[in-house]
Amino acid sequence: MATQVAEKIALEITHRALGLSDDQVLEMYWAMLLARRLDERMWILHRPHLVAFHISGIGHEAAQVGAAFALKRGYDYAHPYYRDMATVLTLGMTPRDLMLALFGRQGEPSSNGRQMPSHFGSRALNIVSGSSPVATQIPQAAGIAFAIKYKKTDQVVLTCFGEGSTAEGDFHEGLNWAGIHTLPVIFLCQNNQYAISVPAAKQMAVPNVADRARAYGIPGVIVDGNDVLDVYGAMRDAVARARRGQGATLIEAKTYRPVPHSSDDDDRTYRSRAEVEEWKKRDPILRMQEYLTRVNLLNAQKIVESDARAKQVVDDADEFARNAPYPPAEAALGNVWGQVKS
Repeated sequence: MATQVAEKIALEITHRALGLSDDQVLEMYWAMLLARRLDERMWILHRPHLVAFHISGIGHEAAQVGAAFALKRGYDYAHPYYRDMATVLTLGMTPRDLMLALFGRQGEPSSNGRQMPSHFGSRALNIVSGSSPVATQIPQAAGIAFAIKYKKTDQVVLTCFGEGSTAEGDFHEGLNWAGIHTLPVIFLCQNNQYAISVPAAKQMAVPNVADRARAYGIPGVIVDGNDVLDVYGAMRDAVARARRGQGATLIEAKTYRPVPHSSDDDDRTYRSRAEVEEWKKRDPILRMQEYLTRVNLLNAQKIVESDARAKQVVDDADEFARNAPYPPAEAALGNVWGQVKS
């Protein structure tokens, strides 16, 4: 009995031990839930070809929300990758913003409908739009961090990528630069076990991406990517270290995507249904619900109410984007050609 009581107490203080209030941990849950419901709707919209393409972050919500929650929103920089929908939602982008991008409609903040969806960007929020080639954001984030150090502010940069990106030269260049110059950047690898159809074991000869950090003279940290509090704790420490001028950190969040790589992928060709179902038992949303229930911040009724609220928000974003106009054809020329001065 004493052991059970001790375990219960330990569970109840986990988020408080990390310096999070009850309201903050509930905000984390809401961000994860909203990202999941929005992502699911995007999948549904693709199936009858109402939208052209979707790349999902389902299963990554804990890694993304936990990391983003440790940043100062609108002050620090984020250089996300294409799965980072929960990241950018946590940092201040809205479901309407993301639905506009999905439909390619006028007014979407990343590119005014000129880029593919999932190329997140917002100047106001210090979210830097990425490119389609994987890993290009890694050296770019190191460059932003170099500028921050040059200007002597205490900002930090978060950049995210999958484990497949670590096979690219950009990964080496970005981490090498950050290590040499002691830069305030956090490299977050969301290791979901597959780079499209290629398993991690065929991508690298070491068991963990974080093992590579030592080669660049920076710390490497492994966290449970399906536990938002574990990710937050590691990210909080990495951010504090960067602000103190002690340099970069490589965080590897072990997670899984239970859905195909993208709306154009068939994951049945390279992994078993049994494997997918086993990972679903570790779903980050369910784990967060279980935790919050144990600490008396959530119950069955509140779970239903939160789901209903998320559906309303997603319905609103869906309707708003469907009814938005497409950008005029001449908008494609904007921000491309400079003005010639006479």
